[in-house]
Amino acid sequence: MMRVMGFPKKLLGEGETLILELRPHVKRLLGPVALLLVVAPAASFVAAFVPAGAMQGWVRGSVALAAALVLARWSLWPFLVWWNTVYVITDRRLVTRRGVLSRHGHDMPLTRLNDVTFSHGIIDRMLGCGDLIVESAGERGQLVLDDVPRVEQVQRTLYRLSDEARDPLGDAGYRTARLPVDDPDGLDDGTDDPDDGTDDPDDGTDGQGGGRFRWGGRR
Repeated sequence: MMRVMGFPKKLLGEGETLILELRPHVKRLLGPVALLLVVAPAASFVAAFVPAGAMQGWVRGSVALAAALVLARWSLWPFLVWWNTVYVITDRRLVTRRGVLSRHGHDMPLTRLNDVTFSHGIIDRMLGCGDLIVESAGERGQLVLDDVPRVEQVQRTLYRLSDEARDPLGDAGYRTARLPVDDPDGLDDGTDDPDDGTDDPDDGTDGQGGGRFRWGGRR
């Protein structure tokens, strides 16, 4: 399971299990990091060559301030946006959380999930990431997750969890759980009941049991 420690466990429901949590791929930080590596040395170089004089302190301060503003806007801010973007998958829902100063969230129950597709270009394939498009029934039926790491693995995980959420016992579990009405304790001694040819007033059958099954209100 991919973990980023960005989703508070207190937000999980009772009995809900955290399956996967992650942030967008770190490729989003390549530009901000490259800018940091260029601006910081360049600002230091310029400040060092300011000629001595009464204005030297002011000029150096102005260079440092300009560099700080550039880095805050195009390096620090993208990092904060990336850090505060979290994708979470539990055994019940798909959760997204975004926002630095104000938070935005979206929860999609896995039982309403209809389709999951992904797309990625050549670079994304090399990096192992891509965009995930999740569709569900409802007015806001589409959710797009950008730059998801291991996008194909996440797609398969969503499909599997969606199937399990719709049918938690599975076909085998359904066959195991249902019990004959005529044998409510689930006990069968392996012998056939004799047919006395009389009508059974309870179920309306003619001396034959096990014709109806009840499980979860189904008949």
